[in-house]
Amino acid sequence: MDDIDRRIVARLVENARVSNRELARDIGIADSTCSARIAALTASGIISGFHAEIDLAKVGRSVQAHVSLKIRPQALPAAAEFCDYVADLPDVIAVYMVTGPSDLVAHVAVPSTEELREFVLHLAQRPEIADIRSSIIYLSRRSPFPRG
Repeated sequence: MDDIDRRIVARLVENARVSNRELARDIGIADSTCSARIAALTASGIISGFHAEIDLAKVGRSVQAHVSLKIRPQALPAAAEFCDYVADLPDVIAVYMVTGPSDLVAHVAVPSTEELREFVLHLAQRPEIADIRSSIIYLSRRSPFPRG
């Protein structure tokens, strides 16, 4: 991946709906070159899809939280399968298997703190769970692509 590819990816992360013509003009390359590079980035797996960013509050999911899960030692061999189970729950945006005091961290979006409580209580009943803690997210900022 060279500097032109990085600039293409960064621009697509900003706005995946930018036209090929506008993108090529912004980068300073020919339309056909831009199109070929996007195709190559996609074929290589660097670009794995194009996504819409949703305002969760506007779709009734105004409470976001990180739910940290400690898995019982006996259940650790099946941690990947449990991670898949958590990822498939309807309120879950993402799940991360991590190091440190927790084994999994789930990013969830729910309509209310009461719904968050119900989500946590549901997971706490699972036999795999040794400990569960939640942290409500008040504000978040993210950078979808490293700038350096």
